[in-house]
Amino acid sequence: MEEDKIESVKKGFWEKVKKVAGKVPFLPDAIALYFAMLDPDTPLKAKLTIAGALTYFLTPWDVIPDVFIGAGYLDDAAVIAAVIQAATIFIKEEHRNKAKEFLGSASKEQKI
Repeated sequence: MEEDKIESVKKGFWEKVKKVAGKVPFLPDAIALYFAMLDPDTPLKAKLTIAGALTYFLTPWDVIPDVFIGAGYLDDAAVIAAVIQAATIFIKEEHRNKAKEFLGSASKEQKI
C-alpha cells in the first residue's frame, strides 16, 4: 500500500516536469528528490516522505492553486524545500547530477 504512493509519483512526474520546465526555480531539487526516491539505498520512510512532497507538487489544486501565475508554486517550493532539508542525507550528488543532466538535455531538445 505504501509503495502505491511511489508508483503514483512515477506515473505523473515527468509529464509535470515537462509542463513546468523553465517556470519553477526549484525544479532541479524536485528532480533530485525523485531520483533519491528511486534509489534502492534510500530507506522506505524517506522514500515515502519524498513521495508525499512530490505528490503535492504533482497536484494542481493545493493550498495555492498552480494556475495562479507567479504565486501558484510558492507552496510547492516550500514543501520541496522542507523535504530537501529533512531528507538531505539521502540526496546524493549523483541524484543532483542526474537532475542537471536531465535539465540540460531537455533544454537542448527544446532548441531543436
